[in-house]
Amino acid sequence: MTDTDSVFAGSVPELYETHLVPLIFEPYAADLKNRVASLNASRILEIAAGTGVVTRALAKLATDGMSIIATDLNEAMLDRAAAVGTARPVKWQRADAMALPFADGDFDAVVCQFGVMFFPDKAKAFSEARRVLKPGGVFIFNVWDRISENEFADTITTALETVFPEDPPRFLARTPHGYHDRSVMERDLVDGGFVKTPRIATVAARSRAVSARVPAIAYCQGTPLRNEIEARDASRLAEATDVAAAAVARRFGTHSVDGKIQAHVAIVER
Repeated sequence: MTDTDSVFAGSVPELYETHLVPLIFEPYAADLKNRVASLNASRILEIAAGTGVVTRALAKLATDGMSIIATDLNEAMLDRAAAVGTARPVKWQRADAMALPFADGDFDAVVCQFGVMFFPDKAKAFSEARRVLKPGGVFIFNVWDRISENEFADTITTALETVFPEDPPRFLARTPHGYHDRSVMERDLVDGGFVKTPRIATVAARSRAVSARVPAIAYCQGTPLRNEIEARDASRLAEATDVAAAAVARRFGTHSVDGKIQAHVAIVER
């Protein structure tokens, strides 16, 4: 992972929320909400909450006795999440998943949607999640499968090779889709102190948009892929987005587009 892979700043949080969230994150937020609902957890910590798509889903099932703390390292993402709001009050708090500012055994569940891939030391982050869980508490997280199983991301990554042939941007393959090996996840959980065997399920879904341009803007301008493009030549961001949109249109059509997305969901008990 490079220094810019975890930078969500400028217009990225807004485009992330308006384009990427409905494109790829909402189906998996609903999946995590359903899994958490079965736990009967009263105190929930979300790490790497981003712009709050999972937080909003969890808030809809919250009962009077349930509290939710949603954290992220990026203040701009939390600000966007707070601006969107939730059905019930939650606490938004800036926090580093590598050093959580909470007491031992403070939560019934720790939830993380598509954030683990960004942690520089997965085992350390897992040990922190375990530390703040009560005995019998549950850690639930999901990660993207390999990029070849995620059609829009794969198509756009390949298309950008024609824009920057000498140094193609590889953010999507390297980071969001770079932590898909189940055996590596299991090893990192053990290194993080979890002794119980995790349950890991592969969940496929569909990514839909009204046009080919939506995923192009979502990925090229609403993720840290933008940082890579602009680092090569900031004047070519629009061109790169156009090339990505054309590639999606060639593969999926010029109007409504529909592509496969796939992720792994891990559940492990403390």
